[in-house]
Amino acid sequence: MTKTYRIAAIPGDGIGKEVLPVGQRVIDLVAQKHNFTVDWTEFDWSCERYHDTGRMMPEDGIEQMKAFDSIFLGAVGFPGVPDHVSLWGLLIPLRRELDQYANVRPVRLLKGISSPLAGRGSDDIDMIIVRENVEGEYSEIGGRVYQGTENEAAIQESILTRRGTDRIMDYAFNVAKTRKRKHVSSATKSNGIIHTMPFWDERFAAAAERHPGIGTAQFHIDIMTANFVLHPDWFDVVVASNLFGDILSDLGPAVAGSIGIAPSANINPEGKYPSMFEPVHGSAPDIAGKGVANPVAAVWTAAMMLEHLGEADAAADIEQAIETSLASPDTKTRDLGGTADTAGSEAAILAALS
Repeated sequence: MTKTYRIAAIPGDGIGKEVLPVGQRVIDLVAQKHNFTVDWTEFDWSCERYHDTGRMMPEDGIEQMKAFDSIFLGAVGFPGVPDHVSLWGLLIPLRRELDQYANVRPVRLLKGISSPLAGRGSDDIDMIIVRENVEGEYSEIGGRVYQGTENEAAIQESILTRRGTDRIMDYAFNVAKTRKRKHVSSATKSNGIIHTMPFWDERFAAAAERHPGIGTAQFHIDIMTANFVLHPDWFDVVVASNLFGDILSDLGPAVAGSIGIAPSANINPEGKYPSMFEPVHGSAPDIAGKGVANPVAAVWTAAMMLEHLGEADAAADIEQAIETSLASPDTKTRDLGGTADTAGSEAAILAALS
């Protein structure tokens, strides 16, 4: 019997509307080969919707998402809507209410792409960044007082719980067990942040005891960012709090060639709720509507989604097709040093799958 997956598609804003359909078409093509189908339902949740209704998504949006096997998201954010409004109106509530506590972002130098780091090849840049996704520095606890006066103050609290920290540590160590190097590096700043980061270090040490056989290292976030550039080959799996993981998972793809290739997954590991998959590049309003956006991140994200759904062979085919499509400058987009537009890049990926 043919398996059918129900997937919610949220193109969102900017180039999300251009690249998400590419990912959908790639999935539909590979599904024919691997004997499954996808039942897509599209949602107009976006900054445009906010302008029309005052909300990024309807009040029952979270409940609507619970009916799906997965969520495929394009991008969130556009000029005219403050970033904290767009993100806290859509992306962050989806992550939190659906308990997608593991943000997973692979960083790999793909064949056909040159790293901006001199002398680095594909063997040097191959890591997975595991970011705690629902607490940490991105809490809602805090506020502002005496606004508009010389005494104005803003307070933002960072919250790390033992439950939240332990489960992201365990997730990272379990990912490492599937990798050749079997190593986890922790991002911290316990020399300067006196409460939360020493706690993070303690829980990392406890996780290492729970997972014998996995190598470990610990770096303060400032020197870790330097070593992403100087020694990317040191890193296999990196586990980080919400803010640190957010920063590292943009730096990583830049080291690997372009933010335009960067995929990500927001995972609910227990499967109680659907997981959500989104390219990392954002809505890129400066190039939106020009037809030049790189669709590789959306396509790689599509592969991650299929692998999560249990279609590992289909996911592997997509990843191979991506690398095949990057072999020529004629089929690479401009951010990768090529001359192709979005449609040309898509055509090359689809041809590699056919």
